[in-house]
Amino acid sequence: MPLHLIKIAVGAETVDDIARWQRERRKERGRLFHVTRHKPRRENEILDGGSIYWIVKGYVRVRQRIVGFEEATWPKRGKVCLLLLDKTLVRTHMQPRRAHQGWRYYKDEEAPRDLPKGAKPQKEPPP
Repeated sequence: MPLHLIKIAVGAETVDDIARWQRERRKERGRLFHVTRHKPRRENEILDGGSIYWIVKGYVRVRQRIVGFEEATWPKRGKVCLLLLDKTLVRTHMQPRRAHQGWRYYKDEEAPRDLPKGAKPQKEPPP
């Protein structure tokens, strides 16, 4: 059973912001990744189909599959872990989440389900 990560998309007002930023980064770097200080300890469970779920404006709204991890040295930050991401952003049903620092593990049964193909994403949170 896959294990997921959940993280706040700092500065994002919409999912479109995330998509735009990631397109720009892919052009600059040739691949897509998110930089984090520590490598998740439960790597094998995450690589078994896990995703990173992005919180935008207090709600989980989208996810991306995590395809690998890579250790790197980052200017001014030292040793870091790169979360290698699939380029596809998959919209999910909105789920409220409180703010937190860093990332958290997210069990598969806790994660919001993907929106059906062709379904329009919710603009406003559910009541």
